[in-house]
Amino acid sequence: MTDLAATVESLFPEVLDTLTELVAIESISSLPDHADVVERSADTVAQLLVELGCPEVSVRRTGGSRPAVIAHFPAPEGMPTVCLYAHHDVQPTGDPAAWSSPPFTATRRGDRLYGRGTSDDKGGLAVHLAALRAFGGKPPVGVKLFIEGEEEVGSPAVGAFLDRHAADLAADLFVICDSANWEVGTPAFTTTLRGLADCVVEVSTLDHALHSGSFGGVVPDALTTLCRVLATLHDEQGNVAVAGLGSTSAAPLDYPDDRLAAEAGLLPGVSQLGDGPVVDRMWTRPSITVLAIDATPVADASNTLSATARAKVSLRVAPGDDAARALDLLADHLVQAAPWGAKVDVVRGDVGQPSQVAPGGRFAGAAAAAFEQGFGVAPVEIGQGGSIPMVAELQRRFPEAGILITAVGDPDTRAHGIDESVHLSDLAKACVSETLLLQGIADQVRSVG
Repeated sequence: MTDLAATVESLFPEVLDTLTELVAIESISSLPDHADVVERSADTVAQLLVELGCPEVSVRRTGGSRPAVIAHFPAPEGMPTVCLYAHHDVQPTGDPAAWSSPPFTATRRGDRLYGRGTSDDKGGLAVHLAALRAFGGKPPVGVKLFIEGEEEVGSPAVGAFLDRHAADLAADLFVICDSANWEVGTPAFTTTLRGLADCVVEVSTLDHALHSGSFGGVVPDALTTLCRVLATLHDEQGNVAVAGLGSTSAAPLDYPDDRLAAEAGLLPGVSQLGDGPVVDRMWTRPSITVLAIDATPVADASNTLSATARAKVSLRVAPGDDAARALDLLADHLVQAAPWGAKVDVVRGDVGQPSQVAPGGRFAGAAAAAFEQGFGVAPVEIGQGGSIPMVAELQRRFPEAGILITAVGDPDTRAHGIDESVHLSDLAKACVSETLLLQGIADQVRSVG
């Protein structure tokens, strides 16, 4: 194992070169005008696997999905198969001028590498490639890869994709490198994920806009009415106020208030939302966020009572709850909350189910040992407030398989935000850990005959 770790470490400059190449591809899956770039991203991933000597590599699309890469290194006789998951698509960058360096140019500053996708999730893909390179393209167990191309838009076609390609993806263990570690230097296995649902709510009060001086104070405008509807989503303490949503409790980990304030960037004097343990509020209770409001820009404002206004609302669904049921409750709440007889229409969006995972299944011991050796400290079992729709879909289709959710990110990664980055030491340790995991699984199987 020591020699294997040294091999991975010697390959780390190549890992960084590959990650730099991947980051340069602007594979933003949510932007239609980037569709050709997402295609090029998938082709690049496929070519990297061909160069590794993978005998079965293909780019596939099913049910209107964006391109995903499926690859297969067949298992040596008697060995299980591990499926390594990551996604090659990324989020939009926001204002590029707000970044400290160009978002699609991987840039090293201090101990971190900055750029869109360095962590989420091209960093995860780089880890998978590093492990395969460490074995010279001949891993000790069977390895499949599923590199998705639409995770950042909620994996809308994943159901149809898995229905068609289930046989190509079936495995004894799925390793999903797309979460976050507990802190820099401390690895984590994610055991719970919240689900995701969203909707667009439109409020109408008039059949046409009016002069605010002529009718203000008598006729409700749609924007003010919408604000009142949205304000009912939380109570005075900031707890979600939609009745009937499920919740549960997280593992009893201490997450100090000062750590939360520092990692989140809370401004002085700004308080937290809700009550109860921080980890419960972040990982195992529902949360609701108003993502956007369609309204007249301030620069274009006039003295007008708006006739209609709308907002996009996002709901994170607690583990153990059902995302479709939760979205129904949210939609009902929005309709019932309308003041002054305003008309409220809710258009439901996509849903992704929450998940609860026992990390590694029958390979839990091998996983814990590999990551403890790779990082020099035992992994922590944590939850995540975010969503990986793929996990619930894999659990439904492959109920006998183990799932291990790992990470290259840390609390300062800023995935989806300005100046996304990965800590280089943690990236290197993740590469070592996954390599040791594959070898550890093979050793475990041999040891039990």
